[in-house]
Amino acid sequence: MTGAVLPTGEQWEIRYRAPNALHEACITQTGANLRSYTIDSRPLVHGFGADEPCPAYRGATLLPWPNRVGDGTYTFGGQERQLSLTEPGRANATQGLVHWQDWHLVRREEHEIVVATTLRPQPGWDWSLRCRITFSLDVDGLRVTPWVRNESETEAPFGYGAHPYLTCGEEHIDELEMRLPAASSLMVDETRLLPVRGSLADSVAPVTPDADLRDGPALADLVLDTAYTELAADDDGVWRAQLWHPQTGRSTTLWAPVADFGWAQVFTGDELPEPLNRRSGVAVEPMTCGPDALRTREGLIALAPGQEWSATWGVTGS
Repeated sequence: MTGAVLPTGEQWEIRYRAPNALHEACITQTGANLRSYTIDSRPLVHGFGADEPCPAYRGATLLPWPNRVGDGTYTFGGQERQLSLTEPGRANATQGLVHWQDWHLVRREEHEIVVATTLRPQPGWDWSLRCRITFSLDVDGLRVTPWVRNESETEAPFGYGAHPYLTCGEEHIDELEMRLPAASSLMVDETRLLPVRGSLADSVAPVTPDADLRDGPALADLVLDTAYTELAADDDGVWRAQLWHPQTGRSTTLWAPVADFGWAQVFTGDELPEPLNRRSGVAVEPMTCGPDALRTREGLIALAPGQEWSATWGVTGS
């Protein structure tokens, strides 16, 4: 689809033929969104059509912060700043600044693509960040590696997240079971979805029975828009969120190193309009910091001038 006139600009496809499966993915020029990822045409992420704008942050890159900033205000370097309120109904600034920004192609191979953009100063944001993302496919699945460098003369606040909606090919997410090894979650104001006590540390509590995903419960009775933390890593230092479809035996897993991604947001899509409501996958968002981190500074990365940051997360299926 390279060169097509589409709402998301160019769309770059990559593929990898494993011994017994064909992996394919599509990344958009606008936002560097992961529009699709399939194995033998079976979707592992529930994306969006080639001819439509990205809805509900599907597959989005979230930087220089993930999730929400209450009132869009924060203080850094002794100066208070005001971001545009992109979630006006809740008076929040949401999901960073690069979602509608164009990315350019740096390198492309059949199984891998590298895209880049530069985030420039704008109202509420005073720094220049050079950003690059590598999307690659191999026998183990999809790998996503963001890289960021602070090209400003002063320290810059930074957080990263991604927003894929995972699927096992189900008609409705009530068909699924889900496991996430998280011992704690964030208590939030139900209206604005911000930390209920104004601080992440004071608002984190052991997961309640109706949000505990450690034993792989069915999603049929769960309504989640929940930030999880205290994620338990496997022996390789990686935590894994798994969707499982008991009827077909299919599973989709998102993995991320706990040292880099200490938070995961899970959204079952109950607020989405029809026909997407609980019928378009489950958003599982690896995040370097929790909600409202620009204001609370908890988990926020302070990038010194010239400092770089990078990490890798991925998706696999069976």
